[in-house]
Amino acid sequence: MRSRIRAASRYLQGMDLAQARAALRAARRVAVLTGAGISAESGIPTFRDAQTGHWARFRPEDLASPGAYRRDPELVWAWYAGRYRDVLSAQPNRGHDLLAELERQKGAGFFLATQNVDGLHARAGSGSAGGKLVELHGNLSQARDEQTGEVFPLPHPDELTLPPLSPGGQPMRPNIVWFGEFLPEAALDAAQRAFAGAEVALVIGTSSVVYPAAGLAHETRRRGGVVIELNPEATDLSAHADLSLRETASRGLELLMERA
Repeated sequence: MRSRIRAASRYLQGMDLAQARAALRAARRVAVLTGAGISAESGIPTFRDAQTGHWARFRPEDLASPGAYRRDPELVWAWYAGRYRDVLSAQPNRGHDLLAELERQKGAGFFLATQNVDGLHARAGSGSAGGKLVELHGNLSQARDEQTGEVFPLPHPDELTLPPLSPGGQPMRPNIVWFGEFLPEAALDAAQRAFAGAEVALVIGTSSVVYPAAGLAHETRRRGGVVIELNPEATDLSAHADLSLRETASRGLELLMERA
């Protein structure tokens, strides 16, 4: 199987939809990277688009960095609490559901890495059907004990006291990767291994400019796997993908997973 996909990838320099569909159907190991585009259909604004109303006078870097948190943890928590409330009111969309279905088809051969912090993939069922879900940038519904590093779920926004304390009474920070911080080593290592071993990589709704996540699909490409991009706009990855569909996440996945 691997050799067939490698040969197709070298020869085609651009698959058509039927060939991409066949490659995805035949692949036993599929790795997926998602970005803000997949959650846009659920009404979740991008990171920078979340700067509206009262928060429009702040740069994201003023609210999402270790320095900002040291200066004013209550301000930072107020912003994250608002985003947390917003994502809880959103629902997974068709794109999230289709990726959960793809995991059910592929089982342990399925890997999903997301740059999103909204938790919608897990709510749609990803990571619960034999595959693996990794949240590279953390999750808005969680907080981390500043002293022990333990991660705890946040209570419902109506019951959330800011800044929150851990069960041990220690201050907690949002469980989010901030500007100037590294991605969690274990999560990144798992993603790099999965994409290096994938027969097909799907890159969905991400600009492909933020590294190291933007380099994951190139690991698949270098090892002869097929790279398929779903994005309404061209990105830095588009010229390197075997197929780049100018579609939303949900429509692109519908097309790829459609059976003849």
